[in-house]
Amino acid sequence: MSPLLLPNFSTPSSSFNFVPPPPPVTIRPPALRCYHSPPSISTPEATLTNILNSGVIACLRTQSPDVALEAARAAITAGISVLEIVVSTPGVFEVLHQLVQDFPTTTLGVGTVLNTKDAENAKNAGAKFIMSPAIVKGILDQDSDDLLYIPGVMTPTEILSSYNAGAKIVKVYPVSAIGGVQYIATLKKPFPHIPMVASQGITTDSVGAYIDGGASAVVLSDAIFDKKAISQRNFTAIYRLAQLAALQGDAAVKRKEKIYPG
Repeated sequence: MSPLLLPNFSTPSSSFNFVPPPPPVTIRPPALRCYHSPPSISTPEATLTNILNSGVIACLRTQSPDVALEAARAAITAGISVLEIVVSTPGVFEVLHQLVQDFPTTTLGVGTVLNTKDAENAKNAGAKFIMSPAIVKGILDQDSDDLLYIPGVMTPTEILSSYNAGAKIVKVYPVSAIGGVQYIATLKKPFPHIPMVASQGITTDSVGAYIDGGASAVVLSDAIFDKKAISQRNFTAIYRLAQLAALQGDAAVKRKEKIYPG
């Protein structure tokens, strides 16, 4: 793989020669899911399918663009197929554009988007989806043919209002502060037809419980991009955490498909 170049950064990046360790011989990371949509299926629908197939959305935030690139590369190489970069990450759109070039089959997006300008910049950089911690009406009202919007919701009213306004999937946030798995399971009773992403404070070992409880996917942040590993630029540790998360998501989705086929 050729060296990564970030043309718009004011400070030259450090080495991008991360070579992940070989996976443990006892397990194999799940293959990256490549969804090839026929012409009749729009990109948001294809992106939604990728998220449902993955079960895990890796959420990356760092204080430097070069660390963001190497951390994302480690996670994707380990088996993460859906990844968002928080919009506050320095150089987020340049980093996203580079990742789109290097990993064209990975579903990449931008998180914590709070306005239409950042939504448009994310789209121009190649994002397939954007997420918000709340409902941003200006984004939700836009009918995009090539960008999936995942608004943040907390109450039943917000869930139904977002869905009726056109949202194909919603993010329940902050889930761990309002009941965790049980809250998701309770929400799914009146809204079994609305896909939900559980977000905030979720650990890798609870991925299965959330998906079993009704979540279509979970957002994992520190569980993959451990703060200490990020600060120490320990991308091998990030690779291993991402590999475990991808395996957990893959197993949970397959288990759910057996229980609820089709």
